[in-house]
Amino acid sequence: MYRILFLGAGFLGLIFLVALGTKQDMWVAANGHGWNAKDTVVVARQLPIPANLSFCGERVPLDDPDVRERLDYEINLIVYKQVQTIDILKSTHRFFPVMDQVLSGQGIPTDFKYLAIAESALEPTATSPKGAKGVWQFMEATGREYNLEISDEVDERSHIEKSTEAACKYLRSAFNKFSNWTLAAASYNCGMTGLQTQVTQQGEWNYYNLYLNPETARYIYRILAYKAILENPKQYGYYFDTDDYHLPYITRELLIASAGDLPTFARSNGTTYKMLKTLNPWLRKNTLLGKAGKAYSIKLPY
Repeated sequence: MYRILFLGAGFLGLIFLVALGTKQDMWVAANGHGWNAKDTVVVARQLPIPANLSFCGERVPLDDPDVRERLDYEINLIVYKQVQTIDILKSTHRFFPVMDQVLSGQGIPTDFKYLAIAESALEPTATSPKGAKGVWQFMEATGREYNLEISDEVDERSHIEKSTEAACKYLRSAFNKFSNWTLAAASYNCGMTGLQTQVTQQGEWNYYNLYLNPETARYIYRILAYKAILENPKQYGYYFDTDDYHLPYITRELLIASAGDLPTFARSNGTTYKMLKTLNPWLRKNTLLGKAGKAYSIKLPY
């Protein structure tokens, strides 16, 4: 009997050692120690390119090989940049309802919310090396041109509703100039004057046929790639339940001329300074004395 028990224990020990060795081999392979890199095989697959795609109701000519290749490149770039893409996907439930409401209310196609993603990844306080700020990445001069207040205390480029309204004004003006939403979107990257120069010189009013600087040449394809992925995330390997998304904040609004010390203001209204700044990222300092003759709508937790 003892002999049987001994043999059984030995057999189990052998299985454990084999399993341990397999696990170690996997670790070695994953970390490259003692592994010939040329023997490593990276498995990837072709990501789907939509059979049909449009932007603001304007057809994307996917029968053009150059257009397909450029879109394919941007889709791969976004899908495999997983951490940022996951965060963007989760943030859409928080920001898209607000942006859709403003865009449609101003008569601007809601596809332009994908332009905002290409600009800022839906980060209200995103700031570029050149100083562009907010979801729509307005430069300071341009923000003021479109009636956004930018001061020591306030920067409405980080105000979701007001900056979206400002973007709508720009896009409407660009559409009136080019009579085409795709060109209007391209001008958001290189400016209306710069785009008009290229259109005139090349005698071409189709974005997909224009020879443009590298950044603007990629710009529309990046927007289209975000649209394709975010409208069909499962096709690209992103699976989320409803509870996984960042939910919209439920808020109430308080109209004030000034708030004085914001931490004190927050406590007196049943919240924290942290939550006050989260809901109102356009507040730059810890005080709000305000601008003469102007009222500010402050969001507070409901």
